[in-house]
Amino acid sequence: MGSEGPAPVVTVHVTGFKKFHGVAENPTETIVNNLQSYMNKRGLPKGLILGTCTVLETAGQGAIVPLYQTLQSALSKDANVPNSNRVIWVHFGVNSGATRFAIEQQAVNEATFRCADEMGWKPQRVPIVPADGGISRLREVCDNFAYGSYRCPVVKLSLTQKLKSLRARMLGKSDPLQEVGKTSLPVKEITKSLAKMGYEVTTSDDAGRFVCNYVYYHSLRFAEQNGIKSVFVHVPLFLTIDEETQMQFAATLLETLASIY
Repeated sequence: MGSEGPAPVVTVHVTGFKKFHGVAENPTETIVNNLQSYMNKRGLPKGLILGTCTVLETAGQGAIVPLYQTLQSALSKDANVPNSNRVIWVHFGVNSGATRFAIEQQAVNEATFRCADEMGWKPQRVPIVPADGGISRLREVCDNFAYGSYRCPVVKLSLTQKLKSLRARMLGKSDPLQEVGKTSLPVKEITKSLAKMGYEVTTSDDAGRFVCNYVYYHSLRFAEQNGIKSVFVHVPLFLTIDEETQMQFAATLLETLASIY
């Protein structure tokens, strides 16, 4: 009796993005800038610490140094917080065509930007982390397989695997053979919990190939290497789901994460 130590806490760090081509006002910048005061007014549940709230430039390669500085700095501070051995990074990004929230299950090792980022970079079919391999495993193991103008370097894959990969790429879907980083958080459980509370939310296995996916891929690698968690959430524009509802969603998401981790 009385030997129980202090209850462990969950520290959540949050990021959003600034404006970029086609999105003059990024809702995630507003959400992240206002989240600390919003949560203070709402009241943080026991066991949840809201750590850093950082707004990133909407840029890939040019923003990686500040991203890692943010990740590493927070990690160092967390090490000094008693009982805070559970850390989650939540990255918010906007999908201007979305009508609901989407919790991303994975990121792929490919940067193909539909427009230049805010630092002028526009990569096409470039691996985010070359050390992890090419943009798909298919390219690494294949040879003499072609369909029309599409040609890939395979030999060790079955015809079914080749066709599934080819079909996915032709339809613009996630390549089942592509190098991916996956969140270790229970995305489906989180989504189901939020949906029961009335939020329009879904799971997604395609974070795109723009800056959101770029940052998420790096974050997932960092999380795996440091024993922490990472998840990415796409939100609609405020014209689609108003600011107050999105703030409520962000707060509820953090509370849900703290309750299941």
